[in-house]
Amino acid sequence: MVTTLGILETNLNGLVLKNPIITASGTYGYTNEYKDFTDVSSLGSIVTKAITLNSRAGNKNIRITETKSGMINSIGLENVGIDKFLETKIPVLKENNIDFIVNIAGSTIDEYISLAKICNQNNIKAIELNVSCPNVKSGCLEFGTDEDSLYELVSEVRNEYKGYLIVKLTPNVTSIEKLGNSAQKAGANAISAINTLKGTSIKINCINGEIQKSIISGGYSGIGIKPIAVSMVMRLSKAVTIPIIGIGGIETLEDVLEFLSAGADAIQIGTANFTHPDIAGRLVIELEEFIKKNGFKDLEELKKELRK
Repeated sequence: MVTTLGILETNLNGLVLKNPIITASGTYGYTNEYKDFTDVSSLGSIVTKAITLNSRAGNKNIRITETKSGMINSIGLENVGIDKFLETKIPVLKENNIDFIVNIAGSTIDEYISLAKICNQNNIKAIELNVSCPNVKSGCLEFGTDEDSLYELVSEVRNEYKGYLIVKLTPNVTSIEKLGNSAQKAGANAISAINTLKGTSIKINCINGEIQKSIISGGYSGIGIKPIAVSMVMRLSKAVTIPIIGIGGIETLEDVLEFLSAGADAIQIGTANFTHPDIAGRLVIELEEFIKKNGFKDLEELKKELRK
């Protein structure tokens, strides 16, 4: 089924997408890795794997473990670096007509500034500032948990980058409202929330009385975090006036509607991409069918009704 132009059109205060279904950074590769499962060009956008100034090998040892209601990852922002990304990945995105947002991450403000300059020089229309990754040893989370540090970082990036700026917030804070306000005041065009929670999994194996343990700590994601994510999106919607992109445990149309009702203007699908690689494309179709079946004019009218 081909979606009807206009019904799902999503205007995030200047960033216009064909629909509100976006795939989350770190779960969808760099370009069209999911092309065998769905029409990637039909999605509202994909958020690329996090890109750093230089290439990163990522963390050693165990990187991913499943839990009963999600997963914990400790990838450590493994990526090819901004130069190779621009050289080898951007052309593929453009050739395949895929809308994209570049997720950028750094360890220092200077690294973020350099990345912002490069993105601006290369006419990258939208970036997502990763200030909230809990599985790296420095940067990211340090900026995302302190409102003053976040304001300084976003302000510096805003000075160098003229495109659409999204700030991805962490749930690992006391007041996500304060962080949202800092991002907005510093010049963010939108907020994406939430990133993963801090989590630890300990696998225990006992052989002839000898205990063997496998421990992995990192970012916890999946269906288990959805109630927390919905709550934080709702809280943010009352604290800021810029668009909110909801993230956290989204697997079904009902989940999408729940986030829209809570105040999200678009959503990102993360962990579900691993277990249902066609999920993003299916949700585009299901959302349009829901709107038509129930007599709504378009997505905007649906959102108004959901928020009454």
